[in-house]
Amino acid sequence: MRIIDIIEKKKKGESLTEKEIKFFIDGVMDGSIEDYQTSALLMAIYFKGMDIDETTWLTKYMVESGEILDLSKISDNIVDKHSTGGVGDKITLMFLPLMAASGIYTAKLSGRGLGHTGGTIDKLESIPNFRTDLSIKEFKERVKKHHTAIAAQTLSLAPADGKLYALRDVTSTVDIIPLIASSVVSKKIASGANHIILDVKYGSGAFLKTAKEAEKLSQVMVEVGKRLDRNICAVISSMNQPLGRAVGNSVEIQEVIEFLKGNMEPDLKEITFTLCQKAFEKTGKIKTKKEAEKYLEDIINSGKALEKFKEIVASQSGDISIIDDYSKLPQSSIKYEVKAKKDGFVKNIDALKIAKACKNLGAGRDKKADKIDYSAGIYLTQKYSEPVKKGETIAVIYTNKKSAVKEAESMIIDAFEIAEEKPKKQSLIYKIIG
Repeated sequence: MRIIDIIEKKKKGESLTEKEIKFFIDGVMDGSIEDYQTSALLMAIYFKGMDIDETTWLTKYMVESGEILDLSKISDNIVDKHSTGGVGDKITLMFLPLMAASGIYTAKLSGRGLGHTGGTIDKLESIPNFRTDLSIKEFKERVKKHHTAIAAQTLSLAPADGKLYALRDVTSTVDIIPLIASSVVSKKIASGANHIILDVKYGSGAFLKTAKEAEKLSQVMVEVGKRLDRNICAVISSMNQPLGRAVGNSVEIQEVIEFLKGNMEPDLKEITFTLCQKAFEKTGKIKTKKEAEKYLEDIINSGKALEKFKEIVASQSGDISIIDDYSKLPQSSIKYEVKAKKDGFVKNIDALKIAKACKNLGAGRDKKADKIDYSAGIYLTQKYSEPVKKGETIAVIYTNKKSAVKEAESMIIDAFEIAEEKPKKQSLIYKIIG
């Protein structure tokens, strides 16, 4: 078998066999297939696609390229939650303590932000001393003891995905459904959970721009999971506007804590409660949406969710004093208020423009090795459908880069669409698959 023949076959639009895909992944891992050959095959896949059998096999051998966490000794019901990325997306940090306080085990390996989307690990690392570099042994111990743990993605899980993604990133072959699906699902399966809840985003602030694209990707990921004996549920949600009011790192941690104290922004509540309800359903804890919502509100109002968050922070060496004293989080030297240019109601806030402004303030990175400013961020004082008056503050900029303030202000003003009439309430959930 030769890689050049496999490239030629896919170039013609023919389906690859399981043996050919295994040969490809084995060659990527042992170095017998050159990067330029891998890139050629990735480009052929980009233009000719892959059927569901090929996507399943690709996922299977990416999983088998490295270590697979075995969490079965902890519980038969382990939940993992993954988002395809968004702006102000801090849902994981509410989801995990809510699940743990409910007695459900969750195991979460997450990543750092790249481009315009924020990373969960970056948000957590804005908490002084918080450890995300847990070994596999430490990770398992914390899941068992505290019902949850969150750590940086380890290179030993699905390493073939890391090799392929590095090439996809520099050959413009990232945005193709079979490669996205195999990348996401392989890492989730390797992470050891048997129930996987996916929050698939679409819109201006998401990787996928339309609901139909998100639906197609969701269907593929759910089907691949089914074929590989994993229970996957995909919740498709809008990311046309930022989630919550805070965008950044330490500012988002503050919003997470406020949520767990009961001060819940409606959009954060809708997404978080929906994902929790699906986890309850999959694990057999609670069947109906109404029962789940009441149960979650009781956990928050009783203080159990906040205590579990504190427990998570403490178990990973973080400074728990930040929960009652936000000044212990990284603080910016500049605080600048952005004012509305006219009266009206907020009709839309372009998530991508807000994300780019936030990145320019220092909260994001272009390369994985880039350093970020944990204190930098944007807080939206006005949100969708809320009234505004000319000269009223619509957002607050936090940064240490004085030179970036004026450009960020311009981008934020441009992101806000203000209309004369109050827009109707919108649901963020488009569809649930699986």
